Amino acid sequence: MTDTASTWRLIEDGPRTGAENMAIDEALLCSFDPVRSHPVLRLYGWQPPALSLGRFQKAAEVLDLERCRAGGVPIVRRITGGGTIYHADEVTYALVCSPDQIPPASSIKDSFRILTGFLIALYRDLGLEVSYALDAVSPDVRLGERTPFCFAGKESFDILVRGKKIGGNAQRRQKGIIFQHGSLPLVNRATLGLSFMKDRAPGLAEDAVSLEQCGIPPEYDVVRHKLIEAFQRNFTVELSPQPLTEQERSLAGELLVGRYGTDRWNLEGGDA
Repeated sequence: MTDTASTWRLIEDGPRTGAENMAIDEALLCSFDPVRSHPVLRLYGWQPPALSLGRFQKAAEVLDLERCRAGGVPIVRRITGGGTIYHADEVTYALVCSPDQIPPASSIKDSFRILTGFLIALYRDLGLEVSYALDAVSPDVRLGERTPFCFAGKESFDILVRGKKIGGNAQRRQKGIIFQHGSLPLVNRATLGLSFMKDRAPGLAEDAVSLEQCGIPPEYDVVRHKLIEAFQRNFTVELSPQPLTEQERSLAGELLVGRYGTDRWNLEGGDA
């Protein structure tokens, strides 16, 4: 497939554990053939709530591990970079495609604008005034500064509502494949997530906002349905519901046992 794709696979997953979710995301990336595979959009939730670390974070450096254990909060590691996120009461998406299967982007950074366009469309469908941080913040605000906690900083193509960050998105490139996942917060749990960090300065969670805080009912199925509509319209594509293939399911099971079910990977970043 060398032209912009007209059909994407849609994988609608129910709530899963953090380890299962991250294993499936990586299995989708590893199973994808940039020439033969249809691009993929996966939608899922988290049960129980969990913390996800960015690929290069060390748990002991950024998290209060004793507090995490006392609260029974699972910790998983993403295959993408960025800061720590507490996943609860959200719709999460993951997409896998080749650069040829999406509208042209002038750079890797510009591909964030292309691949988050459906989120802009969704939020506007919901009646929200949204913009990219690049277009909304004052010149004295530093964009792209690395922060241990995802919602403490802003990237150029983070989406803002009234100056506050709604959700987060992260991308990884691998051999002609783009993988991206992100969160759409139904309810704001940033302050709760911050309580598990080593640095718990209250201001670090002040710039996060949720759909509920914007007056949108936090209904998972409704938001998911509207997301699907916005995605199809934004990219002018059809979404074809399909389950995981046998290969993807088998690989996810192997990754769950050998990687995402291990402290060595989740807490330290090393393979088991």
